[in-house]
Amino acid sequence: MNQIVVESTLTGPATLPTLASSVYERLRADILRGELLPGDKLRIEFVSERYEAGHSPVREALNRLSSDGLVDRRDQRGFYVAAASMADLLELTRTRCWLEEIGLRESMRAFTHEWEEGVVLAQHRLARIPRSISPDEYQENPEWESLHRAFHRSLIAGCGSRWLLGFCEQLADQAYRYRQLSVQRVYPKRKEKDEHESIVNAIFKRDADTAVALLNEHYRKTANIIVESGEVVPRTLAQPAALTQALARKRNK
Repeated sequence: MNQIVVESTLTGPATLPTLASSVYERLRADILRGELLPGDKLRIEFVSERYEAGHSPVREALNRLSSDGLVDRRDQRGFYVAAASMADLLELTRTRCWLEEIGLRESMRAFTHEWEEGVVLAQHRLARIPRSISPDEYQENPEWESLHRAFHRSLIAGCGSRWLLGFCEQLADQAYRYRQLSVQRVYPKRKEKDEHESIVNAIFKRDADTAVALLNEHYRKTANIIVESGEVVPRTLAQPAALTQALARKRNK
């Protein structure tokens, strides 16, 4: 997650850049977690009230999120949470597979013991943490999500291209949003721990073709489960979100 740290010796109220960064980070997290759903209108008044900030830092945060592809800015109509669709999910998954194949192959080609140790350590840390806080139903475990991202980042960390790593990080954010929108359907059908272990075993064997194939399959499984369900945003999520937005509009009139 990109985070801007602004140092200041001022006392008293926070400066505008600090407020804008705070709103950006919090709003970004809410979009990625699916708390704000695709297509939700982000009225300036609504966002200001939700994050307790003025209109100027809110507009700055929304413009930055628009550059990130998480918010759509529509002429004369304002800001909206970026749309989600089956076509976009499939394109995202395909592009992620293309780029991370390059990253993984280049990391294996330029093999170092430090890179391999980093992969092993990341996989070991992730394997020790349950994906869900609750054993009975899915409840997001922030520690698992952080370690999961670290594991996938470690696979391509030795590629030697900061540009590729940056693009892959953006795609990982978008993929996380789709996973969170559909997690109740995806979670029961996945065995991520076994999938991760298989990828690492292929790396141990220096078998780049198998490692890449397993990584691509790992990403495509989530997309396929969502596609087979027939909907990107479950109706059970969309209806409460619409009500929340309606109440917010009523308060801001």
